[in-house]
Amino acid sequence: MSAAVPAPASTTLAGLIRDLAAGRPQAPAVTLGEVTLSFTELDARSSTVAQALLRAGVGPQDRVAILDKNAPTFYEVVFGAAKLGAVAVGLNFRLAAPEIAAIVADARPRVVVVAPEFGELLGAAPDGVRVVELGEDYEAWLASAPAEDPGAGTNPDDVVLQLYSSGTTGQPKGAMLTSANLVFTPRMGRECYGMGPDTVNLVASPLFHIGGVGYSLTAMGQGGHTVLVRDVDPVALLGLIERHRVTHTFLVPAVVQLLAESPALSGTDLSSLRRIAYGAAPMGETQLLKAIALFGCDFMGVYGMTETAGSVTALAPEDHDPGGPRATLLRSVGRPLPWVELRVVDPATGEDAAIGGVGEIWVRSGQNTVGYWGQPALTAETLVQGGWLRTGDAAYLDDEGYVYMHDRMKDMVVSGGENVYPAEVENVLYAHPEVLEAAVIGVPSDRWGETVKAVVVRRPGSALDEASLIAFARDRLAHYKCPTTVDFADELPRNASGKVLKKVLREPFWAGLGRKVH
Repeated sequence: MSAAVPAPASTTLAGLIRDLAAGRPQAPAVTLGEVTLSFTELDARSSTVAQALLRAGVGPQDRVAILDKNAPTFYEVVFGAAKLGAVAVGLNFRLAAPEIAAIVADARPRVVVVAPEFGELLGAAPDGVRVVELGEDYEAWLASAPAEDPGAGTNPDDVVLQLYSSGTTGQPKGAMLTSANLVFTPRMGRECYGMGPDTVNLVASPLFHIGGVGYSLTAMGQGGHTVLVRDVDPVALLGLIERHRVTHTFLVPAVVQLLAESPALSGTDLSSLRRIAYGAAPMGETQLLKAIALFGCDFMGVYGMTETAGSVTALAPEDHDPGGPRATLLRSVGRPLPWVELRVVDPATGEDAAIGGVGEIWVRSGQNTVGYWGQPALTAETLVQGGWLRTGDAAYLDDEGYVYMHDRMKDMVVSGGENVYPAEVENVLYAHPEVLEAAVIGVPSDRWGETVKAVVVRRPGSALDEASLIAFARDRLAHYKCPTTVDFADELPRNASGKVLKKVLREPFWAGLGRKVH
């Protein structure tokens, strides 16, 4: 574990980069490939971005979007916007063009910064939106602005980050996070991840995701070195660990498995690794045991969500005891972090569920989102009386307070760390003229934890096949949301009220895997 360091004095995102530039000026802040920015350079470039945004008419709480894979420019835009009191919006490059258009229309950014490879995906921006293309256009845009900090962004309760996930109806859902929410992440790094200024943190998750930008602040927030992964290739990723002497990383289970199965693993020096955190999708016990044996470092399981600005529980390394008397803890996502209150609420009674009783996870902490952009009704459903956030995830507690994920209250599928809402996929499938009925479920996947399956009733006389329907979906949705397999049925199982019994559809696929299906 790293030596203890004092907590950052700043309570804002803008103040954080200012403090780091003052306290760790020449230390490496972020690296991608052959490019490394020191904290002084990152601070200066973010100030230049702030001035360029100011000249583009961006003011407090205006939105500034960025569409790119992982790169230092993401931090330049996020910190630059924060220095104006503006809000950075991460756009998911894995989405389809109509989905990107819907988010841009919802967020209403004044400026969109986009990588050239995603210009076609972005398409024509709405009137009044300034589009800046990364590369020569971006550098020329910055060249006309001074590297002077405008000095704003000093209210911890101001929204600084807006991250999107699809709602159950497919409507964009922008969770708003404040500086006050995000300043918990450096504390998380010190107290839970064992990080400090000497940490070298590999960030493989996309920065538009809380598992990317939020997680990266655990180390960056206290002066550690962030090494970015732009494309997840197991050989290249292993090479980065060896080259940069990486000490910490967070990986979704699918990436852990890719590394564990890579022929390059045996020839890679992993001696610098201290801890691998994993989460965002189910981690099979067999998969976890194999990884623990292969990597030779501490493992830590975490659970959280965008709306909680990251992790709210952790299964500590000492709780990983394969073959020991507490081996069953490997099925848990741990206990709440010290500053987090967690309840499991029985949906039938609204009261706390009994020990071992399944209910919905409710969380209360300073990390909780202030709500969804432009959606007061959804905010009111999620943030309830007493400051509690309803996660929509089901779990149970044991008598020591460990949390065991059970199933999802809303049938959500988590594939490779990405949330997929069946209703959104079903809406697309129903648009096919030969689909009469459709139900989408999550089924086991060795690579992704879960993958999307559609069960479809064809219209009479139809010869619709699996490949054609998958191709139809891929033209309209991000590929990770699309079915990877399709089963055709004569009818869908329903209860007396006509609701599709997805439990019945899921049961054959999860039988024998130790997961109770509801």
